[in-house]
Amino acid sequence: MTPVMLRQLWSLIETTQATLLVNLDDATLVQWLLKQLKTNSALNGKETDLLNEYIESRLSLIRDLAEQRLAPERF
Repeated sequence: MTPVMLRQLWSLIETTQATLLVNLDDATLVQWLLKQLKTNSALNGKETDLLNEYIESRLSLIRDLAEQRLAPERF
């Protein structure tokens, strides 16, 4: 997986509505993220498989980051 692919993925996660990231079930979230990445860049089968595994291994982090964005700011 290239650094560009990783940047694209995390940029997508940062710009996606937090409620969507939190409310989708695991399988749907992985597929939704992959679909968005595929529309922005041509991915071959191996890249798709690598991204699929990577996203699955980071689902907890993705959801934690989204939940932080939903939480009210603390002073």
